[in-house]
Amino acid sequence: MTKNAKISIGVIASVLIIDQIIKILVKTTMHLGEEFSVCGNWFLIHFVENNGMAFGMEMGGSIGKLILSLFRIIAVGGIAYGLVKMCQTKESTSFIVLVSLVFAGAVGNIIDSVFYGVMFNSSVGQVASMFPADGGYSTWLQGKVVDMFYFPLIEGRFPDWVPIWGGESFIFFRPVFNFADAAISVGIIALLIFQRERMSRLLGDSK
Repeated sequence: MTKNAKISIGVIASVLIIDQIIKILVKTTMHLGEEFSVCGNWFLIHFVENNGMAFGMEMGGSIGKLILSLFRIIAVGGIAYGLVKMCQTKESTSFIVLVSLVFAGAVGNIIDSVFYGVMFNSSVGQVASMFPADGGYSTWLQGKVVDMFYFPLIEGRFPDWVPIWGGESFIFFRPVFNFADAAISVGIIALLIFQRERMSRLLGDSK
């Protein structure tokens, strides 16, 4: 096994373990909608679940959820194939680490979508149990992604003169996300900023 392969496996394993520990702790100690402050009013643990993509975006209905779950699995398979190929070449370690972050984050949310529906009962109005005797809240591939990190850094109201949103309240940063989302975001942003040439070369070679 190459050095880069070992590093990639280490990054992926670390992200998945941290992500799942946090999600399981939240799921088994908090009910849906519960929150507590970590640092003042700008860093909260706020338990929400979503049926869709990163940062709480949705893809409607059970069919949409199934399509999204299957698409994720196929996409992750493609990334895994690329990672294996890169680890067998002299690709830079930093590039492999960033791709591994994106891969691990995607797998972390796939775990929720595939397994959580049968692993846990509902968190609505109660703290969920893991592997409940009477079964989970849904079926395979229909699980909800657990999100918890909430940073309402700035709260206010748009001035009345602002088109469309004038007079409405706003929160920045509104989305609630999880550790897997953070890994994906860090990996993609760093790839776009620091690895643009290598990304262009790889995408060009794949055509």
